[in-house]
Amino acid sequence: MIALPEIVDWLKRLDAVYAEQKDFLSALDSAIGDGDHGVNMARGFHAVAAALDASPPADIGAAFKSASTALIKTVGGASGPLYGTLFLRCALAFAGKTELDLDAWTGALEKGVQGIEQLGKAREGDKTMLDAWFPALAALKAGGGLKEALKAAASAAEEGMKATIPLKALKGRASYLGDRSIGHQDPGATSTFLLLDAAAEVLG
Repeated sequence: MIALPEIVDWLKRLDAVYAEQKDFLSALDSAIGDGDHGVNMARGFHAVAAALDASPPADIGAAFKSASTALIKTVGGASGPLYGTLFLRCALAFAGKTELDLDAWTGALEKGVQGIEQLGKAREGDKTMLDAWFPALAALKAGGGLKEALKAAASAAEEGMKATIPLKALKGRASYLGDRSIGHQDPGATSTFLLLDAAAEVLG
């Protein structure tokens, strides 16, 4: 089971993760985007951590709602609404819950990813964060123990992230580059891997 304190620890851990990876993510984004993905993610999850400290959540749904609000307010570009939607869908699924099993975690993330898909009008293979999310969901659905499933999801997200390198971008600012987007790792898929890797580390 995943308990509320672990969820809070994970969200706060992401503040440190994105601070550490800020320059790397922005370098990836500089090649095919605006060059600010790392700065945006670091700012967004620093705001998430501050919000959780200022108002400790009573349940897991409230923790995700707080994160969603902070991300939408502080993360620029497309990433704020996309990650904000993911966390909001999860918040609705987790309302009133103080513990989660693997099925609840997987089901909520699937709803969140569907929200990303609908908002971004993207699909797997378009060279977006979905190229990390879909393999991760498939790994979670394969089941097994919680710890093993979370590790498998992070590993699958990493493979999906790397698989964006040879793809041509079909959505977002990177799509304006056409064939010049080929050969670059997608920054959104990378930030997704980092999120899921931290989940495997903290929640597992």
